[in-house]
Amino acid sequence: MVRIALVTGANKGIGLEIVRQLAEAGVQVLLGARDVGRGQAAADGLASKGLKVEAIQIDVTDGKSIATAAAAVRGRQGRLDILVNNAGIVDAEDGPPTMASPEAARRIMETNFIGTLSVTQAMLPLLRQSPAGRIVNLSSSLGSLTVNGDPTSPYYSARLIGYNASKAALNMLTVQLAAELSGTPIAVNSVSPGYVKTDLTGHTGYMTPEEGARLPVKYALLGEDAVSGRFVEPDGETPW
Repeated sequence: MVRIALVTGANKGIGLEIVRQLAEAGVQVLLGARDVGRGQAAADGLASKGLKVEAIQIDVTDGKSIATAAAAVRGRQGRLDILVNNAGIVDAEDGPPTMASPEAARRIMETNFIGTLSVTQAMLPLLRQSPAGRIVNLSSSLGSLTVNGDPTSPYYSARLIGYNASKAALNMLTVQLAAELSGTPIAVNSVSPGYVKTDLTGHTGYMTPEEGARLPVKYALLGEDAVSGRFVEPDGETPW
């Protein structure tokens, strides 16, 4: 049986590489993108190389868009085996708690946490139709409360209250959803891909998108003995 995956925010960066690597592993991938044209162009580029990739429009901040996407998957595929919640943003007006724009923090939270929660809820009935559903939430080491409070951490000075809080909230979703789905075939994990050169980081990372996609893809393809409720990065497990 060919597995079916949906990757959100996937027309560029890590998301596009996750789509590529899943498709190269034999997965049929739905490349989710907010912009129809960009999503279709990205999907066509991969499909032209013989990969099973098709575009699907989904804006994680738009409930109607999410519902339409879920209905489309239900109608065409009937189930979903893998959901990779990759869509996320940063905001130029974010910063330390004393300086960040509350509006920026709200925008970030709306996409990175509320959007992921909304997509997951909409796709969960389809994941329940899979013999081994997998949910991968793209997190960040900046979402770790332990890391944020450790002066010896290289991330200690990265004070972005909106972004960091959104990833901490995302991790809470992972913890609670994994507990709620305990005893089912669905595994849920938070995966930090590392510091990757993408538009989101201003291309200041030390990893390529291809390298950054490897760990999320690994957790998307976990077998029958899959772990659940973990927070991992390339160097190993991350403290919550």
